[in-house]
Amino acid sequence: MSHLGLYVHVPFCGSICNYCNFTRGLLDPQLKARFVTAVQSDIAGAAARVTRGVTALQADTIFFGGGTPSLLTPAEIGDIIRACHTAFDVSVGAEVTLEVNPETVTADNLSGFRQAGVNRVSIGVQSFRDDELTRLGRVHDQARARRAVADARAAGFDNLSIDLMMWLPGQHLGDWQASIDGLLEVQPDHASLYMLELYPNAPLRDVMARTGSSLAPDDDAAEMYEMAMDQLAERGLEQYEISNVARPGRASRHNLKYWTDGEWLGFGPGAHSTFGGARWRNVAATEAYLAAVESGGDIAVEHRSLCADDRWREAVITGLRLVDGIDVEEFRQKYGLDLRSRYGDHLRPHLEAGLVLDDGARLRLSRRGMLLANEVLVVFI
Repeated sequence: MSHLGLYVHVPFCGSICNYCNFTRGLLDPQLKARFVTAVQSDIAGAAARVTRGVTALQADTIFFGGGTPSLLTPAEIGDIIRACHTAFDVSVGAEVTLEVNPETVTADNLSGFRQAGVNRVSIGVQSFRDDELTRLGRVHDQARARRAVADARAAGFDNLSIDLMMWLPGQHLGDWQASIDGLLEVQPDHASLYMLELYPNAPLRDVMARTGSSLAPDDDAAEMYEMAMDQLAERGLEQYEISNVARPGRASRHNLKYWTDGEWLGFGPGAHSTFGGARWRNVAATEAYLAAVESGGDIAVEHRSLCADDRWREAVITGLRLVDGIDVEEFRQKYGLDLRSRYGDHLRPHLEAGLVLDDGARLRLSRRGMLLANEVLVVFI
C-alpha cells in the first residue's frame, strides 16, 4: 500500500473573500479552541476505525488547508501535527504543508510554524496588483505579500508555494503580466495558477454588475495561461499539472495523491477522504462537526463504495491533468482496461485536433488540450 496523505481542514477566516465557495466562516476564538481539540479526536478516531487497532498506517504528507490555517497558533498547529504522529506512522521527511494568507503571518509565527513541524508553506497571494486584490476582497496588498515571502524564507522555509488567480474581472494581459513578473521576482519553489471560477451566488458577481466589469474573452484567458506557463518554464518552474508548476523536486507530494489514484484521510468540517475503496465527506457545518465529534457521533456523510468503473474513470480524468499523462500499458495492467480499444473512436477527433497526444506509450493532453480539458475529459464520463 502506498503511503497515505492526511488533510486537515481549518474552517476559519479573518475575512470572507467575495469569490470563495469553500467551507469557511469568520474566526471565533471559542470555536477555534473547540476545533483544535475536536480535530485531534477526529484524527485518533479515524485512525482507529480504518486500522481497527491492528497497526498504524503509514503517511508521508500532512496538509493544512482552509479557510485560513495560519489563523491557528504555532502551538495549535504543533498539537495537531503531534496527533497525526500519534495516530499514524508518519514518515521521516514527510511533507507538511500549511496554507497561509499574507496578512496573518509574521516573522515570529512563521518561525513558530517551522519549529512546530511545518516544512512547506503555500501563500495565497492571488495577485500582485493592489486594484485586483481590492476587487477580490483580499485584505493584504502586494507589498504585504512580498513581505510574507521574505519572512517565510527568513524562517527557514525552502519549500514555498504561491497561489495566483487569472481571468479576473477587468483583467487584461498586461495586468496578468504584472502578477507573473511579481511571482518571478519573489522566486517561489512552486506555484499554482488558477482561473477564477464564479459560483452562482458569489458576491463578486454583484461587484462586477456595479462596476460594469466582466471576464476577459476566452481567447485572452488562453493567452494568459500559455504566456504564464512559457515564462515560468524559462525560469525553471516546469509545469507538471494543468494548474501547477514547480522547480525540480518541489511538486506537491500531497496533491499528487489526488491525481495518481492515491489514498488520503480528511479531518475537519467538510473534509473528504478516499480510502480502502470508499469515499466519504465530513459534515460541513463547523458547529455540527464539533457537536458530532464531542458527542462521539458519526461525522461522515455521503459515504459510498467505489466500484471498479469509478476507480478507472477517476484515474483517467485525474491522470490526464498531469503533464506526463497516462502510461497506457501500466493502466491496462492495473485496471484491466485498454484505453485505446475502448475509447479510440471517441478520442480520434481530439487527437486530430492536437488536444490529445499519443506517443505510443502514453496518452496526455497538449497545452491547448489542458485549456479545453473539460471538453476532452467528458469522453470518459
